[in-house]
Amino acid sequence: MNQVTPVVKNLIIINILVFFVVTYLFPGWMEYFMAYYPASQHFHPIQIVTHMFMHGNLIPHLFFNMFMLYMFGSIMEYYWGDKYFLFVYLVSGLGAIGFHYLVKFLYLNYLLDSVTPEMYQTVINEGASVLRNGQNYIGTLGKINQLVNVPAVGASGAVMGVMAAFGTQFPRRKLMLLFPPIPVEARILIPLLLVAELFMGVGLNDGVAHFAHIGGAITGFILTRFRYKFDF
Repeated sequence: MNQVTPVVKNLIIINILVFFVVTYLFPGWMEYFMAYYPASQHFHPIQIVTHMFMHGNLIPHLFFNMFMLYMFGSIMEYYWGDKYFLFVYLVSGLGAIGFHYLVKFLYLNYLLDSVTPEMYQTVINEGASVLRNGQNYIGTLGKINQLVNVPAVGASGAVMGVMAAFGTQFPRRKLMLLFPPIPVEARILIPLLLVAELFMGVGLNDGVAHFAHIGGAITGFILTRFRYKFDF
């Protein structure tokens, strides 16, 4: 850990502590660390921030995000300094959940043309409990239920913001892929990852907040590209 910069190290420690404390000691707190859509009965404003420090019960999710934070975050903190790096990290996380909510809002408004207000209110009132019982609505109501009552969780949006910042600041820096093991410039690899996120967000229903990743990356790019307007 000697090569890890201070803010990155503290973020990793906080994420690990929150994961084990909430998952294994106080599972009843989980609801406050998952970002439900604002229309859900389980939404709490604090979730907009706390969701960035929780990874459900998935250790691989936690490990991957913290590894990416270590790889890219330490470089950006060393380059920017601790205050601006932390600013970019947190604002990217907020940008991620904001974009995630925006996409859900637009899709929900499209779907609501196909259901009555009474049907929609039934989903709002009962949807989360239906999901917990391993059941679900079908068709349009099922999609609405997923949008409203399936929460987003994890630091992925903030980490994507840091990765996009790295690619913007060091566009010609080569990154080594695992499969296949070839070097690719950051200015090529990171946009390709975002295109993949877009296709997965549109075409898959895998429970992953792909549009939050895109929102985090867009925020990280803006804060890097126009740093002189935000720096402090």
